[in-house]
Amino acid sequence: MIATRDRQQSFADGLICEAVGDLWEPWMRHADQALEDEALLLIIQQELSKRCKKSKTRGRPGTTAEIILRMMLLKHFRDWSFEDLTREVRANLVYREFTRIGGGKVPDDKTMGRLARQLGPEVVEKVHQRVVEIALEKKIAAGRNLRVDTTVVETNIHYPTDSSLLGDGVRVLTRVMKKVGEVAGQAGTALRNRSRSIKLKVLAIARASRNKTESGKQKLKQAYTALLETSSRVVGQAKKFSQEIAEGIKRGNRKLLGKAKHQLDEMIPRVQQVLRQTRQRVLHGNTRTEGKLVSVFEPETEVIRKGKAKKPNEFGKLVKIQEAENQLITHYEVLEKRPADSTLLIASLQQHIQ
Repeated sequence: MIATRDRQQSFADGLICEAVGDLWEPWMRHADQALEDEALLLIIQQELSKRCKKSKTRGRPGTTAEIILRMMLLKHFRDWSFEDLTREVRANLVYREFTRIGGGKVPDDKTMGRLARQLGPEVVEKVHQRVVEIALEKKIAAGRNLRVDTTVVETNIHYPTDSSLLGDGVRVLTRVMKKVGEVAGQAGTALRNRSRSIKLKVLAIARASRNKTESGKQKLKQAYTALLETSSRVVGQAKKFSQEIAEGIKRGNRKLLGKAKHQLDEMIPRVQQVLRQTRQRVLHGNTRTEGKLVSVFEPETEVIRKGKAKKPNEFGKLVKIQEAENQLITHYEVLEKRPADSTLLIASLQQHIQ
């Protein structure tokens, strides 16, 4: 059962409130007033109630919408992971009081991760729009000022190199094919595990890249050529596995095999793209391959240059942010492409007026 908030405090909640009521940070007091809004909680409750019918009235009590909203705000404000969030709230009475958990059980990191994924960007946008409405109602912002800026939100990936991307892709394909072999047995194409060979070639590339002489460059090119050949063989084998699952040659648990085929069909084109861009760069010296990937796990990630001396290249997405008075963010947008800042003004003005 998903409720908007806990209607009754426990004895421990009263003790915590009395002990830490004067230790709150100033931003917490401002946020606490805004989060009392019932419409904000209803947005969260309605979305979570879509998981099961009648979840508003039946079932065991779940994490309330109020706790979820306050936990997510605290995570965002502190820039914590879900593990950090759970650990810090469990150990800190101020955070327990702010999130309205009090003496209750703190949701674990996996629970918070699932809830955050279910809320999604659409619900976050609804919550944000309601916050803007609250600011207008309380006359915190009148809309007479507008500030527009872009910033890069980096993706959680390792620094991309062609060899490491091929290593990532081959590792995933091999892992999935192993699972297929465990389910389907000896039917169809047998798996030839080339993981060790790929790992050795990636290490050889790392060593050769330190040598800036002409002989070092030749060794680097030879190592990349060997890596490309072996990776291509793994991709070819993965295609056979996917085809044999579709044709019913590999049989077993249909659900597991269907999931494995989906994973193979999703990863194979990404590894093929990395193969193409690696050949273009290493063999032909072309660094501007169309559809270039910098991560096989986050394929939407872009290479963005913002002219920063300490970090010339950033890997993520460009986000446009609009502000009104008192640094109130009135609108934000994750940009699919990287437009020039001069092209953002007209659309921003229209959104500001709205």
